[in-house]
Amino acid sequence: MIQTEDLTKRFTKSKKEAPITAVDGLTLNVAEGEVFGFLGPNGAGKTTTVRMLTSLIAPSAGRAFVDKLQVGKDDQKIRERVGILTETPGMYERLSAERNLNIFARLYGVKDVPGQVEKYLRMLSLWDRRFDEVGSFSKGMRQKLAIARALLHEPRIVFLDEPTSGLDPEAAKLVRDFIDELKTEGRTIFICTHNLDEADRLCDRIGIFKTRLITVDSPENLREKLFGRKVVFHLQAMLPGLAERVRGLPAVKDAQVVDNRLLVSLEDPEAQNPGIVRALVEAGAGVQFVGELRHSLEDIYLEMIRQEETH
Repeated sequence: MIQTEDLTKRFTKSKKEAPITAVDGLTLNVAEGEVFGFLGPNGAGKTTTVRMLTSLIAPSAGRAFVDKLQVGKDDQKIRERVGILTETPGMYERLSAERNLNIFARLYGVKDVPGQVEKYLRMLSLWDRRFDEVGSFSKGMRQKLAIARALLHEPRIVFLDEPTSGLDPEAAKLVRDFIDELKTEGRTIFICTHNLDEADRLCDRIGIFKTRLITVDSPENLREKLFGRKVVFHLQAMLPGLAERVRGLPAVKDAQVVDNRLLVSLEDPEAQNPGIVRALVEAGAGVQFVGELRHSLEDIYLEMIRQEETH
């Protein structure tokens, strides 16, 4: 659905200065119906990438295809097929929410303009404010209206740049739920976000990016690659020599003591946990409960960025 081959963008300030590379040799594939998270620090080139993929700016080198259409050759068709929420979406502030959407629906050539406008105003809980000027809206309401604008023409591919930025928890949850609903409709969703917990919950795969692509995988696979799988055995009391005994078991990579908890590294906890529990009980340990230590996406992100900076 989205494919790039060595996609590069350089910006030149003046003839005397060397060009600045914002995106360096990006090669990426995003499948149809996938929610893909594009993560990176400010200034990493995420927004520049989105602007190239939506045919708003031309690449300096490389190629990109969106729904089998080539950026730079099929730009008008690409713009017709994608929806985009920019980080700072602009609206006609003196016009009502309904009037704003009417204008953009006609620009997109939407057949049933009143029906589509009503559909998305209702879906995003803005119908009761449809006659109010957008200038009177809160930031969260403006963001929801901008999302409605991006979807009026029912695009198959949606680009969302910081979709919940600055929203209160209730509005942010509504937007996340809405993204989940779009996913069930089979749309391809490309999200740039700094909200790593949000990306963890919403995205099938993530790409960590800093001018160039550092890694691409599912959050779960990245957790396992970077940190392995660790199980926490909560015990009534830590017996002397218990960690050493557990380290000697065939399935165990490592075992560490933290207070009355035993942190055990395993390859396949689902298959190996029962044997560990039996060994602990036989050693006289009182097992209270067992849980897996789950590293956050923030841990993954920071570790990948650290590794990139030290290379």
